[in-house]
Amino acid sequence: MTELTIPPDADEQKATRLVQEHVTVGDDVEVRKADRTGSGDPQLTGGVTGIEAGYLELDGNSLGEGSVRYDEIHTIARLDSA
Repeated sequence: MTELTIPPDADEQKATRLVQEHVTVGDDVEVRKADRTGSGDPQLTGGVTGIEAGYLELDGNSLGEGSVRYDEIHTIARLDSA
């Protein structure tokens, strides 16, 4: 398992580039979202099915249905590589 933590000062472009360099389509990942509301540590797990403009597609889901915007990612861990 390899893990990437997005620096807190990263803008959306930098976060996108870092994630795109870290994962590829077919990887299984665990994503911890940035805690913007103080409501805990939201976590998503799934297979990367797309590296889209603006968001990382997990398990074929659209944004809001289980995928995550790059600027919402705090930490992403690659559990299994394609």
